[in-house]
Amino acid sequence: MLAGLTDAQVLHEALAAPRDAHVDYPDIRVISRPGWSQRITPSFAKGGFNSVDLAVLDPADADAVIDATIAEYDALGIRFRWTVGPDSRPLDLGERLERRGLRRHDIAVMAADLSDIPIHPTPDVTVEPLTLDNLTTYCDTVAAGWDADPAPLHAYERARLRSGDTRHPAYLARIAGTPAAAANAALLPQSAYLMGAVVLPPFRGRGVYRALIAARLRDVAAAGLRLVTTQAMRTTSAPILARLGFITVAETASYAR
Repeated sequence: MLAGLTDAQVLHEALAAPRDAHVDYPDIRVISRPGWSQRITPSFAKGGFNSVDLAVLDPADADAVIDATIAEYDALGIRFRWTVGPDSRPLDLGERLERRGLRRHDIAVMAADLSDIPIHPTPDVTVEPLTLDNLTTYCDTVAAGWDADPAPLHAYERARLRSGDTRHPAYLARIAGTPAAAANAALLPQSAYLMGAVVLPPFRGRGVYRALIAARLRDVAAAGLRLVTTQAMRTTSAPILARLGFITVAETASYAR
């Protein structure tokens, strides 16, 4: 058991609960029904807030639904991703997406009890919370890391900060004062979900990612939460998280358009 929860509860927090971890935004459209979870946000055309997070489809209908979904994003000129996990159907959903040109990335769904994760300072790395003062720098860093447009992110985060939202903190990391990385999190009722971490290429391998983990975990502890979850790229961040004490509770694949 992690954080006093059963395996089924941990899996729910790591896989299902993050699907609802979004902030309202003027043009975001959230489509949620049994067996389907999707976000469409036209202002984020280059990526972000555009995803199919759950699809449970009848095999006979799957191709038509896939084609219609892709066509809707394409008509809006939006980059998106489609997550295929253990609760997705049909079982060959990923293969059907690949046949349509979507690129697969393997993802480890991971979880940890906060009390089991060491939090150590990382020399030369400073991590600061996102504020109105560093908003532009944060957005430029995220945009550079993800090859995205900083303008909609700037508008989104400015609106979130001005709303007083404290459940979706974001962070900017620097080395010797130079912006190096960024990340965010969602503080859910039963757990904390770590997401969105990106380290700029010149600063990789210098402990910046671990510093962002430590900063977020300190805020998780302050919020009174014990269970921490994330969905990590199998070949990049997942090995680092495993060394810190995170365990893999499920595997998914993310298909990018």
